[in-house]
Amino acid sequence: MTDHRSADQDHTGTAVSGVGNAADTRLAGGEDPQTLTTRQGHPVFDNQNLRTVGSRGPTTLENYHFLEKISHFDRERVPERVVHGRGAGAHGVFEAYGTVGGEDIARYTRAKLFDTRGKETPVFVRFSSVIHGGHSPETLRDPRGFATKFYTEDGNWDLVGNNLKVFFIRDAMKFPDLVHAFKPDPVTNRQDGARIFDFISGTPEAMHMITFLFSPWGIPANYREMEGSGVNTYKWVNKAGEAHLVKYHWVPKQGVRNLTQPEAEKIQGKNFNHATQDLYDAIKAGKFPQWELQVQLMPDGEHPELDFDPLDDTKIWPEDLFPMRPVGLMTLNRNPENYFAEVEQAAFGTGVLVDGLDFSDDKMLQGRTFSYSDTQRYRIGTNYLQLPINAPKKHVATNQRDGNMAYRVDTAPGQNAHVNYEPSNMNGLTESAPSGEEHRPFVQGQLVRQKIDRTNDFKQAGERYRQHTEAERDDLINNLVDNLKDADQVVKDKMVALFTQCDADYGRRVSEGLKAAMMPEREAVAND
Repeated sequence: MTDHRSADQDHTGTAVSGVGNAADTRLAGGEDPQTLTTRQGHPVFDNQNLRTVGSRGPTTLENYHFLEKISHFDRERVPERVVHGRGAGAHGVFEAYGTVGGEDIARYTRAKLFDTRGKETPVFVRFSSVIHGGHSPETLRDPRGFATKFYTEDGNWDLVGNNLKVFFIRDAMKFPDLVHAFKPDPVTNRQDGARIFDFISGTPEAMHMITFLFSPWGIPANYREMEGSGVNTYKWVNKAGEAHLVKYHWVPKQGVRNLTQPEAEKIQGKNFNHATQDLYDAIKAGKFPQWELQVQLMPDGEHPELDFDPLDDTKIWPEDLFPMRPVGLMTLNRNPENYFAEVEQAAFGTGVLVDGLDFSDDKMLQGRTFSYSDTQRYRIGTNYLQLPINAPKKHVATNQRDGNMAYRVDTAPGQNAHVNYEPSNMNGLTESAPSGEEHRPFVQGQLVRQKIDRTNDFKQAGERYRQHTEAERDDLINNLVDNLKDADQVVKDKMVALFTQCDADYGRRVSEGLKAAMMPEREAVAND
């Protein structure tokens, strides 16, 4: 029999030398050739957890391995976004109710955009798919990004999230690995369910998201009939500096509609821009889509009475304990005049907060906060905030100067142009007065690399499975089996075990589906 393997592969099909250079065989003590290292050659002993103050965080700036890993990941594509490459957008307005669920909002936050009934704030929203490229069909199974830029009187606020309320992972260290597993194979350039579930089989926290993603909820019918969520946990801070944990949710007034896999394939055969077209045509026709912004609030703290950590972005806060409370209404009423200038160059960041809004210790949030703005500086330049779509609609005065594509100097009227530093006695910029007491969370603990204590990876995934309609469960099982059937048996076995821990019927149906899918293959071999 002729051996068709390439000359640079061994009997396992594994490359035995680097592309263009011979492999270096030197090993540190305790290493073997498969040991993961950084590009500095440092063996990586923990590739699962950021280094944090206690297991819940916050994170620290000296997370060198993470910073190097995520910085490289942010620069993997030029110039298209590494993730969220396919997008559509629109302009609009957010109108505040002046209350939170009918209660005085000042009790919880001093953010001015919420404080007065009828106050309007201009917004720009970019909807997107996550994994696939800029010209991919909008019918592909993928979370959808939902990023909103509020041009407030205190500067910009970016609320960045997705349509499914949860995420695959809870530690930012794993984000490049997650995306690599879902992106096309680096050799074949094909998205591969075997690779996806190879990663997921070792990531049980992803089961909640998987149970959403492979059901019809994984393919929204369009952007107008789609929910949005901030996913991560933030804080609201009042004038006294007191904080509450908060989660944000966009609820579409148009209702929610999703597609089964056959329905999506039927649309894709005729139109791979259907969601972009639907949004544009609706706004052009004056049928302006609306979303109500609702929040869930929780006193700041660890909440040991819960069976999950409220900072865990793989979890949903139960609405019976933490009800949805309306705070305002968003209406999208104007299409972009130029797609590239407005939609493609729009730049969002989870760290873009205004006074009265703050971070929690959520490990994914803190990792994203570095990554997003770092990506934008790489993708569209040091001065990306001077682009009209990204610039705040208010006074700007900074001591930042120069850099590529600078076309404005951020000086104030009458400012001494010679002074680009602070403090100064020569008519330079000065600090503003505080708007209230600073929020000062207490932090104490050893720096560790640990998972959070209350992982509870399967309960909410099982609840989500049971909340699906029977038709949604059928579609979920069919999609999982179709993606899992070509995986190695060890991956199939691990995934069935994970599904079973979520719900016994869930695991049984996937197992039976995989066996049925393999029967034609076995019959073909027997008849060969």
